[in-house]
Amino acid sequence: MNNSPVLQLAMQLISRPSITPRDEGCQALMIERLKAMDFKIVPLHFCDVSNFWAIRGESGPILAFAGHTDVVPTGPAEEWDSPPFEPSIRGDYLYGRGAADMKGSLAAMIVATERFIARHPNYQGKLAYLITSDEEGPAIDGTARVIQHLQQQDDQINWCVVGEPSSGDRLGDTIKNGRRGSLGGLLRAKGIQGHIAYPEKASNPIHSALAALTELTNEEWDQGNDFFPATSFQISNINAGTGATNVIPGELEVVFNFRFSTEITADQLINKVEAVLAKHKVDYTLQWTKHGQPFLTDSGELVATALQSIAEITGETCQLSTSGGTSDGRFIAPTGAQVIELGPCNRSIHKVNECVKISDLDKLALIYEQLITRMFHCQTN
Repeated sequence: MNNSPVLQLAMQLISRPSITPRDEGCQALMIERLKAMDFKIVPLHFCDVSNFWAIRGESGPILAFAGHTDVVPTGPAEEWDSPPFEPSIRGDYLYGRGAADMKGSLAAMIVATERFIARHPNYQGKLAYLITSDEEGPAIDGTARVIQHLQQQDDQINWCVVGEPSSGDRLGDTIKNGRRGSLGGLLRAKGIQGHIAYPEKASNPIHSALAALTELTNEEWDQGNDFFPATSFQISNINAGTGATNVIPGELEVVFNFRFSTEITADQLINKVEAVLAKHKVDYTLQWTKHGQPFLTDSGELVATALQSIAEITGETCQLSTSGGTSDGRFIAPTGAQVIELGPCNRSIHKVNECVKISDLDKLALIYEQLITRMFHCQTN
């Protein structure tokens, strides 16, 4: 058996079937290790979601690790080569749900922190953890609620490392230094149901909405910038009709989403969409869901230190990226914190046979330790 402390902790976490929003004891395991390092623990339970804030240090800037103990469902268990919640080692890979997203990162954070404090027990600054069991789900009662609590307590995170699997082909080849915003819409275009042979006695909502939808799909919302691609409008679902071929439907339902850059705001997108619908005289209702604002840490000490730490441990020349979906960084960055996502390779996340390279977990712990050491300006020997 590999005696890597990161591997051993990762396996303990994976063995707990913490399908969102359940935690199944993962946080208790982390808290036990943090208490042994004299962290002050603040459990924060909202509805059925488990969260905690842990902090060590009396003064100075706060460097926080952020992550989640919940995982997505496994899918058909029979399609896995080994049971998804029974961690399995095959070659240099650890298999199990959450191995890459993100229990491996959590294990690396804890071990890196233990090593750092053992070497620098009297560091200047505050080291913290923000952990939730509601990242893979609605993300309502998780990090967003913890941030509200911290703001009420006047606890300001200065730097935050989110352990999401940011790497592509090799550990450390990519850091996420921002994410696009996400804005969802549920459009219901109204018409009058009737017989298809008597269109003059009905009003087809599909026909009335088509021109507006065409204009929206062809619109150039912005041109992006050096860090973000252009804003994207995508329709994911269209539904209308009764199932009969001779009935004009009375309603059309369209589900769509914007992934948007820092060049435009959610309110500007909403205003432009509603203006297009009004222009084409669509009778409609529209429900908006703001999943998150775009955020960007384009420079600063955290980015520079992360790049340097990765280069020293892996030799990689790391790229900065804002690609991918949303993360809990969207709740932390608006507080003024510098935020990056730094974690293992993401090739297998949310898939059957999710896995992570064991040697990458050990290197990730070294990167985290080096990053803490440099951020607190401690000796790096």
